[in-house]
Amino acid sequence: MNDQLRKRAVGAPAARSLLLTVLGEYVLPRQDGVWLGTLVRALTNLGYSDQAARQAVARSSRHGWLQGERYGRQARMRLTPSTVELLRTGAQRIYSFGGVSSWDGRWLVVILRVPEKNRDVRHQLRSSLAWTGLGSLGGGVWLTPHVDREQEITQTLDREPLAGAVSFVGQFGAIGDPQAVVWTAWDLEEVREQYDRFIDRFSRVRPANPLACFREQTLLVHAWRKFPFLDPDLPESLLPESWPRVRAHELFADRHSRWAGAAQRYFWEMDVGLGPVRRRAA
Repeated sequence: MNDQLRKRAVGAPAARSLLLTVLGEYVLPRQDGVWLGTLVRALTNLGYSDQAARQAVARSSRHGWLQGERYGRQARMRLTPSTVELLRTGAQRIYSFGGVSSWDGRWLVVILRVPEKNRDVRHQLRSSLAWTGLGSLGGGVWLTPHVDREQEITQTLDREPLAGAVSFVGQFGAIGDPQAVVWTAWDLEEVREQYDRFIDRFSRVRPANPLACFREQTLLVHAWRKFPFLDPDLPESLLPESWPRVRAHELFADRHSRWAGAAQRYFWEMDVGLGPVRRRAA
């Protein structure tokens, strides 16, 4: 899992965080980049000041998200290879998350051991495992019904040589209650509240013009992209009744499909209008 993607998805709202959504939604699918002024205008249309928008683009360039090519007094901004990889990872998470999936009943259990003196390492690993969707039973015991995430977890653990871990894959035994384990390992009420807010926010929106479609489409994707990191994506059989994930996913898919055309046209017409020469279509 890319920590940069996770931090920008669920961190405090900021211009650079929203810029990442703009890059993934509009710039990633194309090959010829975008005018710097288009990115600035996109952020101002989303509520940021011109200064904040320009600072966000400048900082993103300094951190290697973008690279510019001068055309007179203007600059054409293109995604760097590392940003392309980052955004493709994000797109895969965003658009594959939330649908109905099957489960074979197996659990992946990870037992983590970190020396007491290395508390910083322990905290970092706990955060990384939680963002990967694992739940904690305490005492260094973590679990998830997604056994296919073992390789991703292994890569996380390999970055911390001071930590020791062992994993097991198996089914729940006769002792204990799986529902009690779920409620101990994950804070599902907090996740439910996030879904309820998402549904309430976007179920009543009816954009009246292309600018409104661009704004709402961008904010929709920006709000949805946090859920792959907040929701452990448990199988339906382990979830409480009336769990809102499917409803939220259907809302996301419906609104995204409805607004996509107008939002994309608005963004790229804005880009053509700001350029010194008309660019070729990709």
